[in-house]
Amino acid sequence: MDWLCAEYVADDVMRTSGLVAPGSLEFRAGVRTLALTVLLDGRGVDGPGLDGWLRRTAHDHPWDAWVTARLADPPAATPEPDLALARDTWRLLKDTELRAADLAGLAGLGGPGRAHVLDEERQVWLPAWQLGVALGHLALHLC
Repeated sequence: MDWLCAEYVADDVMRTSGLVAPGSLEFRAGVRTLALTVLLDGRGVDGPGLDGWLRRTAHDHPWDAWVTARLADPPAATPEPDLALARDTWRLLKDTELRAADLAGLAGLGGPGRAHVLDEERQVWLPAWQLGVALGHLALHLC
């Protein structure tokens, strides 16, 4: 049930933001990364909430390493069926690639001494989680 609640929150955040079309691959990547973040970042009234989710999805946070560590040593109160769904989702996000603008400068944009300018025409293949984290973080800001 925790996974379904996390997915509901993530879906609501992504829909409210209006960043990408619901049902698109990009939308699903954003929902899945946010659902993992919500589930693995703790629960209940004392959970981190929006501020914690923003920190976890920030550009300089090693989200993928954090998810791997949390799945290996999950929060104590997380039921095993929910963890199984989270592990399947993580595997899917790692194994799926999406073509997107080079948000992280992976194609060498903005060399030394140059300002980093996003060229939306220049696209690269990214693991779905990378695009999902960026979209999820922006969606959280827009909520």
